[in-house]
Amino acid sequence: MSSKSFKDYKLSEDILRALESLGYEQPTDVQSEVIPIALERKDLTVKSQTGSGKTAAFGIPICEMVDWEENKPQALILTPTRELADQVKDDIKNIGRFKRIKATAVYGKQPFAKQKEELNQKCHVVVGTPGRVWDHIQRGTLDLERVEYLVIDEADEMLNMGFIEQVGAIIEELPEDRMTLLFSATLPKDVEKLCHQYMNNPLDIEIHTAEKTTAQIEHSLFVVKEASKFSLLKDITVVENPDSCIIFCRTQEQVEKVCKQLMEQDYPCDKIHGGMEQDDRFSVMNEFRRGKFRYLIATDVAARGIDISNITHVINYDLPVEKESYVHRIGRTGRAGKTGKAISFVTPNEDRFLANIESYLGFEITRREAPSKEEVAGAKTAFEVRISAQPVIKKDKSEQLNKGILKLYFNGGKKKKLRAVDFVGTIAKIEGITADDIGIITIQDNVTYVDILNGKGPLVLQVMKNTTIKGKLLKVYEANAQG
Repeated sequence: MSSKSFKDYKLSEDILRALESLGYEQPTDVQSEVIPIALERKDLTVKSQTGSGKTAAFGIPICEMVDWEENKPQALILTPTRELADQVKDDIKNIGRFKRIKATAVYGKQPFAKQKEELNQKCHVVVGTPGRVWDHIQRGTLDLERVEYLVIDEADEMLNMGFIEQVGAIIEELPEDRMTLLFSATLPKDVEKLCHQYMNNPLDIEIHTAEKTTAQIEHSLFVVKEASKFSLLKDITVVENPDSCIIFCRTQEQVEKVCKQLMEQDYPCDKIHGGMEQDDRFSVMNEFRRGKFRYLIATDVAARGIDISNITHVINYDLPVEKESYVHRIGRTGRAGKTGKAISFVTPNEDRFLANIESYLGFEITRREAPSKEEVAGAKTAFEVRISAQPVIKKDKSEQLNKGILKLYFNGGKKKKLRAVDFVGTIAKIEGITADDIGIITIQDNVTYVDILNGKGPLVLQVMKNTTIKGKLLKVYEANAQG
C-alpha cells in the first residue's frame, strides 16, 4: 500500500465520494503509480500481478476524464473473458456513480440486439471481449469516433487465447489521438510488439510482486497417482479446512466429475467452466463471491481477473500445462494483503511441467507427505463443524454506495419522444431536489429508469405519481419492485 491518499490526485468530489463509499482507503502500489500519469493522458504499459488493484488504477482516471455531456463512447476497455468484462463494467459504474458515468459490456453468448440498443443510448465507456467488440465495429453498431482512452487489460491472456491479432485490428479502427494503457501480468514478446506498434512512447511501470508470490502465498505440492487424487483431496480439505477454496481442473469433464463427487460427500460446492451458459457462470461466481458455498471447482476460465478477496486456498487438482497459468491460478489467493495457500497435485509423469513452473517462479515448491490417518481423524470434527455451518453472506462492496440510491421505473421512453433532459428538468423542480440528486438515466423504447441519489428517492417517487413529464402522466414505481 502507498502512504498517499486518493485526495492527493486532484480528483473531483463525485469520484472521491464514490471511492469512500466503496471502502477505498489508500491507493495500492499500482494505483499510486498509474493514476497520476494516466491523468496526464500519457501512454503506459503496466506489468502487475492480478489482485493488485489495477481495475481501479485505470477506472479512476477514466471516470475522472470522460466528459459526461458527450453521448458517444469515449473509452474502450478490452478484456479476455466475459466475466472480467462484466466485472470491469460494474467497477466503472461504481466509481463513476455520482458523476453518472454509463458503462456497457459487450461479449459473446449474449443477444447482439440488446447490446446494440445499449450502445445506441448515451454511453461513456464500453468494456468488451475482442471478438464481440470487433463484431460491433464491423456492423457499424459501435461508434469509435470520440474514443480518447483505450485500455488493454490482461494482454498476456489475450495472446494465450488467440485474440492478439484481433486486438491489433480494433486498434487500427480507433482515433490516433488517444491515450493507451496496457496491463499484463507477464510481458511476452508479442505483447511488447503490440506496445511499440500502437503506443506513443509509453512509460513502463513494473510493480514487483516477488515478495507477494513467496511471502503472502505458501506453496506446496503432493506427488500423487491420478487414481488417488480424489482420496487425497478429501484428506487435504479436512486437514486444511479452508474457509474458501478454488479447486482447479484441466478439463470441463474433470470439473463435472470432481464437483459431483464432492456434492455426494455433502461439500458446499459448485462449478464453473466454459461449457456452461453465461448467465449460469455469472450466477455461480456471484454466489461464491458472497460466500454462499466454500468450494468452487473450475477450469482456467475462473483464473483471470475475478476479484474475490477472501479465498484462503487454491488447489491445483490438475497441474496446469502452461507455467503462466500456475501464477494466474494461485493469484486468486493472497489478495489485497492477505495470506493464502497454493497446493498442487503432481502426478509422477508431470516432472517437465513442474520444472517449468519452478524455473518460472524462481524457487522450488515444498514437497509434502500426504496427511496420516491420525491427522485426518484429529481434524475431522473441526472440518465437519465448518462445513455444516450456515454460510455468512458477505455484503457486496457496492452495497454502501447504493444505500442512498433508488432506481425508479417510468412507463414511457423513446416512443413517447422522452429525453433525459425532460426527466432532469421535471425532477429537479421538486422542492428539496437538485440535478445533483439525479443519477444515471436509461431511456428505452417504452420504459425509462432513473437513479435518484442521496436518499431522495422516496420523495421523488411520491411527487412523480402526480406530476407530468412533457405533458404526460407516467406510471412510476420503485424499479426492483417491478421484478
